[in-house]
Amino acid sequence: MAPRFRIPPCPLLLAAAIAAFAPAACKRAATETEEPVMTFSLTSSAFGPNERIPPKYTGEGADVSPPLAWGDPPAAAQTLALICDDPDAPRGTWDHWLIWNIPGNLRALPEGISKKDSPPEVAGAIQGSNSWPKVGYYGPMPPPGHGTHHYNFVLYALDAPLTLKPGADKKALLAAMKGAVLGRATLTGTYSR
Repeated sequence: MAPRFRIPPCPLLLAAAIAAFAPAACKRAATETEEPVMTFSLTSSAFGPNERIPPKYTGEGADVSPPLAWGDPPAAAQTLALICDDPDAPRGTWDHWLIWNIPGNLRALPEGISKKDSPPEVAGAIQGSNSWPKVGYYGPMPPPGHGTHHYNFVLYALDAPLTLKPGADKKALLAAMKGAVLGRATLTGTYSR
C-alpha cells in the first residue's frame, strides 16, 4: 500500500486565495488599452519625470495647465487625447484634465490652455469634465498631510477623431477610444501639501 500524504491546510488556503484573486489580478487599469501599442515620449519644461509639479500648475498657485511636448506618435495617428489623473486621491482616482481631438500633427500644448469646451489655443480640440466636475485643467490640490500624490499625464495617439461632445467624462472618453489607440506616452509628476 502506498503511503498517504496529507497536505497541510495552509497551502490549500493559499491556493484557494490565489484562485479567487487571479481574475482581478489579470484586469488592466482603466486607462490602459486592450492591445499593445507603440510608446512615444511626453515631457514638460516645467517638471521632469516623477519630479514635483511647481505650485504655479496647482490649486495653490495660478492653476494653469503645464506646457507639454511629445515625440512623434505612430504615423497613422490623426488625433491625440490627453488624460491627467491622480490615482492617490482619498476617494479613488481623481480626474484633473481631459482633452481630445488634438490635431495629430501637433507636438506640443502651450502652458495655460483655456478652461473652455473648445480652447482657442488648440484648434479643433475639445475638453471634457474632470472630477469636480468642471471643464478644463484643474491642478493638484491633495489634502494636507495625505502624502505624495502622483499625477499621470497620459497622451493617446488615435486613428481617427472622436465624436464625443464637450464635457464628456473619463468613462465616456475611454469608451470612445476603445479600439482606436495606436500609441501612448506618459509623464508622471508629484505633489504634496
